[in-house]
Amino acid sequence: MATEGQFEYESVLCVKPEVNVYRIPPRSSNRAIRAADWKLDAPDWSGRMRVVARGKVAYVKLEDKISGELFAQAPVDEYPGIAVETVSDSSRYFVLRIQDDNGRSAFIGIGFGDRGDAFDFNVALQDHFKWVKQENEFSKQAQAPDSAPKLDLGFKEGQTITLNIGQSKKKDRTRPQSSGGLGLLPPPPGGRLAPPPSSRSNNHNTQPSLVEVRRPISPSLVFLFSFHVRSIL
Repeated sequence: MATEGQFEYESVLCVKPEVNVYRIPPRSSNRAIRAADWKLDAPDWSGRMRVVARGKVAYVKLEDKISGELFAQAPVDEYPGIAVETVSDSSRYFVLRIQDDNGRSAFIGIGFGDRGDAFDFNVALQDHFKWVKQENEFSKQAQAPDSAPKLDLGFKEGQTITLNIGQSKKKDRTRPQSSGGLGLLPPPPGGRLAPPPSSRSNNHNTQPSLVEVRRPISPSLVFLFSFHVRSIL
């Protein structure tokens, strides 16, 4: 039976040219694992480590430096988890759960001579499973797009709505007032009015000229005047 990720492309997450492998004692209790309990001065195997991903599963592969022959591999489906564990007394050592093709598993210790290599190994696994978590969330949203509560804008039974539609009141427009604040009165029927001051006024006081307003002569007065003139002549 094909395992998960068997027919998927393999992407390389991290490569370290040198890693040491240690045989570790069996766990006797739930006490934290310490690298000091291993024979750090006499590793059982040394070689190259490659961390690859096929789908959502990462694989820690221990290979020969020259030939590239596989020594052991550890499938990792979550991190942190039982497949890769840190030790309590150092950041350069880890515990791997390796598996063969028949599904048999065993625990071994690995260690890096440089802390930077151990840091890169740790970050590569963390980044991969952050991506896996995001992919799982996207898949859930795609499978259940209508799971979010919908907003019900429909009318309930017996519910009504009232709309007030009418013409708006026109605003009263105030008439503009004159700049002087006083209206102009018509001139009297008879009399004389002073013309408006000339624009060419000077500093001396001048008397305004008077304009004589005459009333029209009635026809009866014109007749009497002409008759009187004829009688004199």
